[in-house]
Amino acid sequence: MTTETEIAGRLKPGKRYDSESAIRKRRRQLFDRLARWVVAAGGFTIIASILAIMVFIAVEIAPLFRSAQVTQISRFGQDKLSQEPAEIVALGVEENQDVGYVVAATGEVTFFNLEGASPREVVQIAGLQGESITTSWHSVRGQRLVLGTGAGNAVVVRVSMPSTYFEGVRTYRPAVIPELRLTIDDRGQPISKLAFSGSADERMAIAAITRDDRVIVYLRRTEESLFGDALVDSLVATLEPIWSGRPTAIAIDGSANNIYLGTDDGKIYHWRASFENGPEFVTVARNSNNAEGITALTFLIGGRTLVSGDAGGGVAAWFLVRDNTATTGWRLTHIRDLKSHPAAVSTLSPSARGKGFISADAVGNLYLQHSTSERFLTEFHSAQNAIAKVSFTPKANGALALDADGFLAHFAVDNPHPEAGLNAFFGKVWYEGYDKPDYVWQSTGGTDEFEPKLSLVPLIFGSFKGTLYALILAIPLAIFGALFTSQFMHPALRNKIKPTVEIMAALPSVVLGFLGGLWLAPRIEQVVPALLTMAVVLPLLVLAAALTWHGVPKRLKNRLKPGVESLLLAPIVAVGIWLCLEMNGVVEGVLFNGDFKIWLYEAVGLRFDQRNALVVGIAMGFAVIPIIYTISEDALSNVPRNLISGSLALGATRWQTALRVVLPTAAAGIFSAIMIGLGRAVGETMIVLMATGNTPIMDWSIFNGFRTLSANIAVEIPEAPEGGTLYRVLFLAAMLLFVVTFIVNTGAEIVRQRLRTRYQKL
Repeated sequence: MTTETEIAGRLKPGKRYDSESAIRKRRRQLFDRLARWVVAAGGFTIIASILAIMVFIAVEIAPLFRSAQVTQISRFGQDKLSQEPAEIVALGVEENQDVGYVVAATGEVTFFNLEGASPREVVQIAGLQGESITTSWHSVRGQRLVLGTGAGNAVVVRVSMPSTYFEGVRTYRPAVIPELRLTIDDRGQPISKLAFSGSADERMAIAAITRDDRVIVYLRRTEESLFGDALVDSLVATLEPIWSGRPTAIAIDGSANNIYLGTDDGKIYHWRASFENGPEFVTVARNSNNAEGITALTFLIGGRTLVSGDAGGGVAAWFLVRDNTATTGWRLTHIRDLKSHPAAVSTLSPSARGKGFISADAVGNLYLQHSTSERFLTEFHSAQNAIAKVSFTPKANGALALDADGFLAHFAVDNPHPEAGLNAFFGKVWYEGYDKPDYVWQSTGGTDEFEPKLSLVPLIFGSFKGTLYALILAIPLAIFGALFTSQFMHPALRNKIKPTVEIMAALPSVVLGFLGGLWLAPRIEQVVPALLTMAVVLPLLVLAAALTWHGVPKRLKNRLKPGVESLLLAPIVAVGIWLCLEMNGVVEGVLFNGDFKIWLYEAVGLRFDQRNALVVGIAMGFAVIPIIYTISEDALSNVPRNLISGSLALGATRWQTALRVVLPTAAAGIFSAIMIGLGRAVGETMIVLMATGNTPIMDWSIFNGFRTLSANIAVEIPEAPEGGTLYRVLFLAAMLLFVVTFIVNTGAEIVRQRLRTRYQKL
């Protein structure tokens, strides 16, 4: 063993030696500082992670609200394409923007490389028979051309530019394929304006304005006989000149059933194309822009929305709306005004990828706009004089413009999200085929003709609807259950019941959603009258049981543990539920004429969906109850016992003490419990996804379904192309959930602190 003398000999004079207790104290201080650093680092990491998530979401959302970018790539004259320039009557670009073409009045189609504006092939259109071209019409995708001639004829051709790709080089084989030659005007007058719709193989319509201001309609339909032969039926009719002004523009819708004529006094005339009776006049609509003359008409992709341009620079969208007072049941209705030009609109070119279009005016301005979102995307210029023609590329990522001096300008267009916008997301929008503006969510369709409906309002509404019905069930049961458990139940029972309720919170949402959607919903559908009966019968049974218990002698009550009376209610409630279920058929027959769903629709006008808000309220309420119950019970149990004892000593009953002393004191904690339950319900996904029909409708009916923001993200994200509009809109929905959660939590904390301060002063 080491002696004290040896230890003393090892000590160096002048050096400080701490006791063992001092060493332990420094060690504790070191660990305390380390713990503070770890906790602080964890807190900062959580905050930084949340901020990083929000920044990431914001970065994904930002492009939705960015304006389109248009860059002029080149501008060149006709002399680079042809030694003998002629009037250009049509132009177009293939989808890769490698090759463009122009159609001259002489019938020559010149294909050229857009890069460098170098000519490729020159093709003479077959079927013109030496006639000059006076006007043209081209399809939205630019593949079909209809050419009006100086002799009153129409020639239908298809421009084809098939390509092959080999070893990094794309090779094109341009061709002009004639399809039809038709006689429109038997007087041989030149055609000044032309419109086409349909297909030569089925139903087709051509409308033309001649140089002497007559309007001629050519209708053709092809039917297959029983023997497989094609039967062609055609009709040519000259419209009666009922218009007051001079015809200036003409268009036919996508179904080839409706013909529209614009005049220089600001009116649009509507005819219905009929083979039996010829074109039938329907109605006339007046331009909303101070009766300025109509200068251009075109249909957007899908052939339902008519866009008009006028001499005052106004641009408007129209389509047919159901109207029982109209002769056809539909009326041409002015839907919206878009951004106006400073001069007369000279031409319109629709997009092949959506409801966007380019409008051009008489002073060289070109506007890129979107009809559905009512969004002005950008303005660009080609020249200081009138734009004669514009061709939107098939992918809507470029344009070719021709000015009055014969110069061509090629533009690159970066416009990835034209259908996005605050109005599209949060405003009422009047969609094609709808009777009025509305909030609608329908993100995808089968073709490019589909009009995306991206209103988030039905999803926000659905989130609050589901949360409301869940909390209506959860809050009373959870809070009163917590109050009874903490204030009236014997500790031995409380120690068993509280953990049992808390275990409910561990049930996965997908399990609750599965049970709610596949097991609970079909059963509720069959016993809705019984559920309505339970809402009346069960409270009466509980009240009767309470009165009966009140009359039981005290000597018998004292033999039971406090709170056992609640267990005696279980068989009474079970018997009440059984009676209501057994009386379901009787109640349905007496009160609802034998069928509750039919009665609900005929008497109230509400439809019954099997997966509805009632099912979601029960399933989600089952998930929210444990959270609210646990936090509320802890808050109630932590009320100082001296307050409770003082109240009882002053003569208050246990219920008076619970309601007037315990509840106010624990109000801050109970409010926090409700807010946490609210946040849980707002963000719930799987229960809503599986237990409701996921129909994005705005209806407070408890018997209808809905769709929430979180469920919508889960449904749509697998089908959303990365970087597309739908993809980014789903991130916007996620940001809304973040914002709602932040507002709810912040408001809850402010209220909790005020409640805490208020009741601490009492």
